[in-house]
Amino acid sequence: MGCRVGVAWGDELLQYSFPEPHPFRRERALAFYQRLANLEEGMGGSIIRVKPEQASVEDLLLFHDAGYIDFVRRKSENGYGYLDYGDTPAFKGCYEASLYVVGSTLKLVRLILDGVLDHGFNPVGGLHHARRGSAGGFCIFNDAAIAIEYLLKKAGLNEILYVDIDAHHGDGVFYSFYSDKRVRILDFHQNGRTLYPGTGFEHERGVGEAVGTKLNITFLPGAGTEEFKESWTTMAEKFLKESNPDFIILQAGADGLAGDPLTGLNYDEEVHEFVASRLHELAHEKCGGRMLALGGGGYNLDNVARAWTAIVKALVTRP
Repeated sequence: MGCRVGVAWGDELLQYSFPEPHPFRRERALAFYQRLANLEEGMGGSIIRVKPEQASVEDLLLFHDAGYIDFVRRKSENGYGYLDYGDTPAFKGCYEASLYVVGSTLKLVRLILDGVLDHGFNPVGGLHHARRGSAGGFCIFNDAAIAIEYLLKKAGLNEILYVDIDAHHGDGVFYSFYSDKRVRILDFHQNGRTLYPGTGFEHERGVGEAVGTKLNITFLPGAGTEEFKESWTTMAEKFLKESNPDFIILQAGADGLAGDPLTGLNYDEEVHEFVASRLHELAHEKCGGRMLALGGGGYNLDNVARAWTAIVKALVTRP
């Protein structure tokens, strides 16, 4: 019997879909659902479909400013314009759609904490660019950061490990917790001098008591699976051995795979299987298996389906 992996699964999550020709569309999640459904029977009942659920305003306020929440609500009612400087357009119902993303991530967190699930995966989650008071990079509300705040403030945990393998730096999470030693952040991404959001450099290790609790590992365009694994072995493993997490969150963006239209990296899905397997092992070693994965970016549909299915398969397989 494998681990019990809850996958947020339902049409409600497909509502988080920007108007064409925007690259962040419902087809991404659909491609993943279709591929996983074809493999579901062979996983021995270990995959549990979890119905999406909306977050409350109280949930949003764990991380976001009240004024920004009101701004998104108004733009959602109007259904036009942008929520940032041009990457994240408003659309009718974008507020409610965002509530489903955040609510589904938090539902998985609670089910894991309660022991109903061993692990969880939200394919539309991982909206890591949103800041406390602003949208950014296709991200309206930052479900990953809200989950971290929930785990610290509501669940009373002492240390969270956040690992981000999206090709874009997870700036909304990284800088929001830059001075918080309770949040250890390991972020692999394409060098910020070559890709949005232009942040995440290797000298940034945290400030004050949090020095040494943050690690950026960057790659130039063209880097692939071999370069990723070498950096993991030489840099990430030491960082992980120094951690003692109560909960692990993986932002599993698939936009680092070769052929993504928005980035320049050349991984294959072996990176996702490798990372998920290693963190899965660490979760069972350190925190009773409590681990949540979030989809993040990725704009080649086949890449997304392959990478995220590799994540789920790695979590199902007991380490």
